[in-house]
Amino acid sequence: MPTRTAADPSFSNMSRQANKLIEQMQKAYFNFCPSETWTPSVNLYETGDSYLVCADLAGVDKEKIEVEVTGQVLKLRGTRAVPAHEDAAAESGAESGAEQGADTTPHAPRRVRIHLMEIDHGGFCREVELPEDVDRDRIAANYRNGMLWVELPKTAVRAAAAAAQSES
Repeated sequence: MPTRTAADPSFSNMSRQANKLIEQMQKAYFNFCPSETWTPSVNLYETGDSYLVCADLAGVDKEKIEVEVTGQVLKLRGTRAVPAHEDAAAESGAESGAEQGADTTPHAPRRVRIHLMEIDHGGFCREVELPEDVDRDRIAANYRNGMLWVELPKTAVRAAAAAAQSES
């Protein structure tokens, strides 16, 4: 689908881009992956027996997400395609019209003019430093509603100590 970027009036976009740059620098200070184009936001939670990492990966295909633990670092990698409106994809061919007896000549792709593009796309990477008490053999990940949840169980000794502390 051919795209064209709309001209932006002078300086109207500068504040938004400066804020995004500062945000990316803050997120990427300890988890820099130079070959990737964006860094997903994450939340880190702790329960008595595990840590939970929640990564905002809306629009990312489940099959394009890699989860890796190396040393004390959880690394999330993958790619997100440029979002496209469903009508634009459907209009590039005439397969739906052929079923209804409509004109079956191929149509030229619909031109789209971009006025604003804030949704990050392309390769991503996010690294999260892990505590030493993570049981690496029991790590589990679940992707639902655009959120990747990674459960990092604590080692038995640490989980027992946390449970005893919460009882007192």
